[in-house]
Amino acid sequence: MNIVERFLNYTKFDTQSAEDSQTTPSTEKQWAFARYLKGELEDIGLDDVELDEHGYLYAVLPANTNKKAPEIGFIAHMDTSPDCSGADINPRIVECYDGGDIVLDAEADIRISPQTFPELLSHKGEDIIVTDGHTLLGADDKAGIAEIVQAMVWLMEHPEIEHGNIHVAFNPDEEIGMGAHKFDVEKFGCEWAYTMDGSEVGELEFENFNAASAKIAVTGMSVHPGYAKGKMLNAGRIAAELVAMMPEAETPEQTEGYEGFFHLTGMSGNVERAELSYIIRDHDRKRFEQRKEQIVEVCNTLNEKYGSTVVKAEVKDQYYNMREKVEPMMHVIDIAIKAMERAGVPVKIQPIRGGTDGAQLSFKGLPCPNIFAGGMNFHGPLEYLPIPSMHKAMDTIVQICAITAKYNE
Repeated sequence: MNIVERFLNYTKFDTQSAEDSQTTPSTEKQWAFARYLKGELEDIGLDDVELDEHGYLYAVLPANTNKKAPEIGFIAHMDTSPDCSGADINPRIVECYDGGDIVLDAEADIRISPQTFPELLSHKGEDIIVTDGHTLLGADDKAGIAEIVQAMVWLMEHPEIEHGNIHVAFNPDEEIGMGAHKFDVEKFGCEWAYTMDGSEVGELEFENFNAASAKIAVTGMSVHPGYAKGKMLNAGRIAAELVAMMPEAETPEQTEGYEGFFHLTGMSGNVERAELSYIIRDHDRKRFEQRKEQIVEVCNTLNEKYGSTVVKAEVKDQYYNMREKVEPMMHVIDIAIKAMERAGVPVKIQPIRGGTDGAQLSFKGLPCPNIFAGGMNFHGPLEYLPIPSMHKAMDTIVQICAITAKYNE
């Protein structure tokens, strides 16, 4: 089975995760894919294949050298985003992309246009896997899984490439921020690892947002509007007032690069009660702490204005910038850069404007930067995957294994 066949086979599995679930994995359908992958890893000949009670799958490609090489790993997630349907995916291959619009559904006029997505033009002449415009594709992160599995197959078929013990792991629930929570770092047994979960070819990421969530509750007082003067506290209106007090220019749609933001993700309410949900993001740890304080200060200001505790905020940290854990081990990045260069991939080091399992794993003692998997336009029906990008990601994995085998020489 080649890498394209492997990936297309994976898209048959609907593996959406669910934020409102209390189980791990968060959805039963992730189990079906995990069990399938377990069988596949056993069939290709990996050792110590184990699917634990939480849906985490581990395996090892044994070393083929007597050299004392560091034990490293590669990780990808099995779930797809809850933002868009992952059921009944109908992928097709656009051969030798011509540089124009890719029509996904002519009748519904759903298309991927380089006018909207100019990065598409960098893949002119390539074969590209797309959807039918009504589901996501699942390249995030089934492309990463396919690349890791295919790299292990390639290494077994080419014993002349020396490598140490190579560990692989596939986890559930990354898309809901829970992918690393029950990951057994000790069982994994690696000095460092790489998640294959980036996007465009060449992406190498070891910086991500510090992240927190804020749940804000507003308690009002309902009084007949004809007699409400000096008595009514309209929770819905106070909630709108709070939103207006937040920095207008510090939202996702107004920021880029290293700029942080406050993102209003939900708002509901009436006169008696209103609720708001924010996520808080910043690469700089000091500014991140200031942002959390800023949310609380806005709530305190409103409480002072209305003379009672009408607004309460619950702020919780979610994950932190992995840079502080990776920087002391920059050889991990140097190896990845060298591997990409050997694979003919232009290296693009950039911060992640989001999170990754690698961030949480880095703080659990497993330095874990993120490498491209090749897919684009994640979490929506315009997702696509250039086939050459998959091959380059697979080759990068192979080159990392080969370079690491000689690390201690």
